[in-house]
Amino acid sequence: MMESEVTGNCHASFGERDRETRKSKGLKVRSVPTLFSPLLANIALHGMENRIKQVSKNAFLIRYADDFVILHENLSVVERCQEIIAEWLKGMGLELKPSKTRLAHTFNEHEGQKPGFDFLGFNVRQYPVGKYQSGKNNGTLLGFKTLIKPSKKKIKLYVESLRSVIKTHKAAPQEALISRLNPIIRGWANYYSTVVSKEILSGMDKLIYQQLKAWSSFRHPQKDSHWIAKRYWLIDQGEGWVFASRKEGNKKMRLIKHSETPIVRHIKVRGDCSPYDGDWIYWSARMGMHPEAAARVSKLLKKQKGKCAHCELFFKNGDLLEIDHKKPRSKGGKNTQDNLQLLHRHCHDTKTANDDKAVRGTNDNSQIIEEPCEVKVCAVVRTD
Repeated sequence: MMESEVTGNCHASFGERDRETRKSKGLKVRSVPTLFSPLLANIALHGMENRIKQVSKNAFLIRYADDFVILHENLSVVERCQEIIAEWLKGMGLELKPSKTRLAHTFNEHEGQKPGFDFLGFNVRQYPVGKYQSGKNNGTLLGFKTLIKPSKKKIKLYVESLRSVIKTHKAAPQEALISRLNPIIRGWANYYSTVVSKEILSGMDKLIYQQLKAWSSFRHPQKDSHWIAKRYWLIDQGEGWVFASRKEGNKKMRLIKHSETPIVRHIKVRGDCSPYDGDWIYWSARMGMHPEAAARVSKLLKKQKGKCAHCELFFKNGDLLEIDHKKPRSKGGKNTQDNLQLLHRHCHDTKTANDDKAVRGTNDNSQIIEEPCEVKVCAVVRTD
């Protein structure tokens, strides 16, 4: 495994980071970060993954803007990939940043360095475990399990940022402190909500409690701990150690907890799919929304995991989709989300025919079969 960061003319061309000033003929050139910086980096570095595949088809490159890692089980292949990338970047006046480039192993120590690597604030490492927790490859026990956690460096920076906010709000009202902390806590917890972070999030709650305890004690040096606890926490209202304001006439404002954020495992994006590839069915099923699909359709696609509720086959581009009422409106069914389902048009016709037979009271068990229309059209939507 190799992790690296591109440097050189990146500073000026991409606006990567405002940390280096160069002088040329008396003119100062300063890189200015912009919203387009990652886009420009992606454009300039596009094709890097193809060069890696020329070395080995089993080598993988994961890149975000100018930060990337190369993964392969063979050290010599990784070293060759590093040489190829260095040569490729040289043609653009770029180079690998030595201080950010290193070779590492995800399971064993390599050249005195601990196993694993940090990437985008995450630490990726393989831990030795017993046979009941071991990962598997085609049914074969590997003897280890790959875990992704928040990196220690980012945890330290986050703790320092919390301490700084609390310190600058020593004389501020409790509401102001809560308003400042909540978006920070929510954003950090959401960012790490897809990895192994439950213990770390709980630990952050304990740490911020200690910081807030010191903050409240500083404000009331003459008061005892019981008075302070009742003043700033809801312990006397049966809600436990919830840091919240409760001024009369005002709505209660509470500090959210890191541990309240649910851990939801990330599902990898399929192949080389992109939100801009026109596959609105896939992205609606994944995200629950898409600009080319009605909100109700997108929500149903996500709820049904991209499958037709009747035939249980995956929807594909070009399929005609229709919204159906599980309990027909003719039988008193309501037009609410929990009574709706998304079907292929031919599945919808079949279900509607069967519903009509049930209404008429027939005992005909024959199946109505209708081939799907081959006309390729965009979304949908008809309701019964």
